[in-house]
Amino acid sequence: MAVGLENLAYYSSQVNAMHYRALDWNNPNAAMCERETTPILNMSIPLEGSNDHRYFEIAEKVIHSMKTPIRFLNITTLSEYRKDAHPSIYNKVPSPEQKANPAKYSDCIHWCVPGLPDTWNELLYVYITNQY
Repeated sequence: MAVGLENLAYYSSQVNAMHYRALDWNNPNAAMCERETTPILNMSIPLEGSNDHRYFEIAEKVIHSMKTPIRFLNITTLSEYRKDAHPSIYNKVPSPEQKANPAKYSDCIHWCVPGLPDTWNELLYVYITNQY
C-alpha cells in the first residue's frame, strides 16, 4: 500500500554533537572548538566525548512500533565531524576577556548559518524529493 505525503511524517534529528574536548580530535592546543577551521577529516578517530549512540537504537525501536510511518534521517554522525561549524567566540564581536579565555566563552553548541544546518536541509530535501 502506497503512503501519501500527507500521511508520512519525516523526523530529522540529531543528538547534539559535542565539541568540548579538543583531545577527541587530537588537538591538545585547542580550547574547545575555538579557532577550528577544518572538519575532522580522519573518520577513524573514535569521538569518545561525543554522543551515546544507544539513543538511536531506542529511537529506531520506537519508530518501528508506531502506526504512522516515520523515516528517521540521522544527521548526528555527519555533525560530529564538523568541529569547525560552531561560532566559537565569534557569535558576536568578542570582548578582550572572551578572546583571552576561549575555553570559557566558546559557543560549541550552536551552528553557524549559513553552514552545516543548510547541509541538513539539503539532505532532507533530497530524501523527500527522491521518495515521491
